[in-house]
Formats: sequence, structure tokens, C-alpha cells
Amino acid sequence: MSESNLVDEARVTPVVRRSKVDRAYRAVATLSGSVVFMVMALIGGFLLYRGIDALRISGWGFITESQWAPDMGGAFGIAAVLPYTVSIALVALFLAVPISVATALFITEYAPRRLRRFLTATIDLLAAVPSLIYGLWGLFYLQPRLITLSKWLADNLGFIPFFEVNEDFGTSLGVFPSSTFVAGVIVSLMVIPICTSVMREVFGQAPPGEREGAMALGGTRWGVVRDVVLPFGRGGIIGGSMLGLGRALGETIAVTLIISPSFDAKWSIVEQGSNSIAALIALKFSESTETGISALMAAGLALFVITLIVNTAASSVVNRSRSGSATEI
Repeated sequence: MSESNLVDEARVTPVVRRSKVDRAYRAVATLSGSVVFMVMALIGGFLLYRGIDALRISGWGFITESQWAPDMGGAFGIAAVLPYTVSIALVALFLAVPISVATALFITEYAPRRLRRFLTATIDLLAAVPSLIYGLWGLFYLQPRLITLSKWLADNLGFIPFFEVNEDFGTSLGVFPSSTFVAGVIVSLMVIPICTSVMREVFGQAPPGEREGAMALGGTRWGVVRDVVLPFGRGGIIGGSMLGLGRALGETIAVTLIISPSFDAKWSIVEQGSNSIAALIALKFSESTETGISALMAAGLALFVITLIVNTAASSVVNRSRSGSATEI
């Protein structure tokens, strides 16, 4: 056989014949992905359709206006509500992510097998608890106890704008209930189980060979966690955090029970008065006129777009990490 024939045979592309089961699975997977995309598009289209009248009335003022009076023909916008929404979510993440990382590492690396199963089941159960339960527990149990902590933060860290309290109000305990900080703490309790579940799954998939190699070189358990598990699980940390951020941005009932609605934007997170887009929709929807409902739909559209952008950006970061294939957000 000549050399040219060998080259020609090497260039022959093998024919891959898919079975009927493979073709059916591929069709179902494609259809499922298309349905998810269509549902997202329909939700965005519905919100835009219902909110377009309010957007036409307010124009760019919908983003820059801090008042909310669409039912009386006044100005309306989300300039005050949006910062509160983001602040509550960031407070929740600031508290939830470190606890979630530590909990996930303890379950996967340190806990005995029986305790690991118990903790895993408990965390999964906490993730399924309705937000109303968290809200009621936060309202009647946590809020009175967080007032003292809020006062301590204002007294000792008041030089930081986030913990500064208006001098006209003084530092009496009546200034601190229903604040962004209290709402963020309650929401963080709802976010922790979600973040922990994702991080736990990813940490558990760290390469066994790298674990064993690190231990064989004399590494400690913490050394394995620091040099193998955490670098591998970076995508899981980001993915779990973004899932928690999405939950925190859209949380409604718990925030509605805790906050005292305010449209006066301020830096302080411990001073009474807060708001969120989801809580605004829940509080105003039943008593709004047609224009007011359109404005609420436009606010919902803004929240939908923000959440979509955050998750898309997070997905791009996760996909570049080693554990990206094991992380879904």
C-alpha cells in the first residue's frame, strides 16, 4: 500500500450513526431548552407590554425619580426603591456567603458520615421552608434582638456612612426597627441554605487525585482545602452566591413584613425605613389604578432585567472556572 493511500485513509471522516434513542433525547433536550427560553421571553414581553404605558408617561424619569405617585397623576420612579433593593440583597450576601462556604466545607471535609447526612438533609429542608415562615420568625423573634445590635453599630461605627443615623432622630431604640439591615439579616437566613447546597455539591467533586497528592506531600486537611478544594470550587462559590443574590433581589413576603416603606433614599442601613421593588409591588398592587399597575409592571420589568444581567454575567464567570461544568445557575 502506497503512502498516499495511507494518508487518504487517515483523512476519512468516520460516520457517526446516532440511534433512535439518541436522536429522541437530542430532540427533547433541544425542545426543553427552547421552552425555557420562550418562557423567559414571554415573561419579559408581558412585563414590557403591561408597563409600556407607564414608561411612556415617565420616560427616563422612571429611573431618576424617587417619588411614587402614579395613581394621583404625580411623578413616579424607582430611583429610591432600587438602591434599597440592592442594599438588602448585598447585606444578605455579605452575611450568607461566608457562612455558606464554611458550612459547605465542614460538611464535605470535616463532618463524620452520619452527621454529614443529617446536615445535608437539614439544609435541603431549610431551603424548602416558605418565606412567610422566615418573615414571621424574623418579625416577632429576630427584629427585637437586632435592634440592640443596630444601636451598637450606630454608636461604634457611626463614622461610616452605612451605619450613620440622622442626628435629628438621636440614637433611641425606636430609630432602628424596620431597617435595611434587619431585612438583610432575615433574607440572609433564606439565602444560606441555597448557597450552601450548591457549594457543597461542587466542593464534593474536587479531584480525588489532587486531594491524595496533597496529603501524600505532607499537607494538612486545611492545606488540602486551601490548595485543592477552594480553587476547584471557585465556580461553585460564584454560582451559589448568584443564586442567593437572585433570591435576595426578588424576596417579597419576608421583606414586606419587616420593612417600613420609605421613598427617601439614604446611605444608612441601620436607620428605620427601607423598601424593595418586590415589596413595593406586593403592597401597592391591590390598591392601584390602571396607571399604577402599569408602573408596578415596569418596576417588575426593571427587576427582571437586573436579575437576568446578574445571572448571565455570573454564568460567564462560572463557565471559565474548573468547576463550571458542575455548577448550574
